[in-house]
Amino acid sequence: MIIRAEHLTKQFKTLRRKDGAWAALANLFSRDYETKVAVSDVSFDVAAGEIVGYIGPNGAGKSTTIKMLTGILVPSSGSCTVNGIVPWKDRQGNGRQIGVVFGQRTQLYWDLPLIESFRLLRAIYGVHESVYARNLAEFTEILGLDEFIRTPVRQLSLGQRMRGDFAAAMLHEPKVVFLDEPTIGLDVVAKEAIRRFILRVNRDRGTTFLLTTHDLNDIEKLCERIVLIDHGQKLYDGSIDGIRDRFGRKRVLTVELTNDCANIRVDMPGSHVVSRDGPRMTIEFDRDLVRAEHLITALAAQCELKDITIAEPELESIIRRVYQGGADVLKADVSPTLAAT
Repeated sequence: MIIRAEHLTKQFKTLRRKDGAWAALANLFSRDYETKVAVSDVSFDVAAGEIVGYIGPNGAGKSTTIKMLTGILVPSSGSCTVNGIVPWKDRQGNGRQIGVVFGQRTQLYWDLPLIESFRLLRAIYGVHESVYARNLAEFTEILGLDEFIRTPVRQLSLGQRMRGDFAAAMLHEPKVVFLDEPTIGLDVVAKEAIRRFILRVNRDRGTTFLLTTHDLNDIEKLCERIVLIDHGQKLYDGSIDGIRDRFGRKRVLTVELTNDCANIRVDMPGSHVVSRDGPRMTIEFDRDLVRAEHLITALAAQCELKDITIAEPELESIIRRVYQGGADVLKADVSPTLAAT
């Protein structure tokens, strides 16, 4: 495994301040601290060449985990390695083998042309001139850097700057790249360019990516596996199809009926009518309790059906439900199939 986290925990101790002038004076002589747990006993592995989505609501502990994996923070307990290196014990060694892209920060030099930032990074990482030239040519072609590569970074649009940041993070050919909200604020064209770049680098170079984002389109288009955390604890680790199977059992069937179907009934277990608007009827059903074809057959036996539509649950709605319910959803929402195994 190229990334291994074992029982990672990170706690922060902060001063509990009291209001008022006398309280402020008292704070000088008596310190009252409180401990906040940002990450609690999180374990996961990432194999070389994977693109894994590491997701959760704001404050879940995603960025804290990334900072421990990059060596910025030292965990309170537990351990982790990145390609065999303990990040906070060998920050330079770890830095040489990883790339990092933060959507709200840049590693480019603000007042210099983009190409000069690349040249400085080549010198910092000690990249051989031939490797640098080859990578720069490839990334310029993929990301369309030609039109602004000699423009000062401060004059670039957000989409242009992010494309520059991706190229900068990959120039030294890192084995692992950490992406923290890499497409935040980008338009659909820029997002698609970034996604294509990630997929191509992963396919052609076998680069491993760990991605945190609130844009679930990024997750669906890039990742086959997600690790979901909330309040510092891991809630789910598995495939996107797996979370759909576990938490997205409800389907919506919409049917167009003939006008003489006022008395049509839906009495199959696991299904109920959500709405009825003239000839249009919307039915929600649990696919573990009733099959769609059986429900349609039962309806067709009572009335002529003009049109049928079955809607799968969106990943966003499933993830939102897990966020809102947290660990309680994990305990309660287990399908009969899972319970029997």
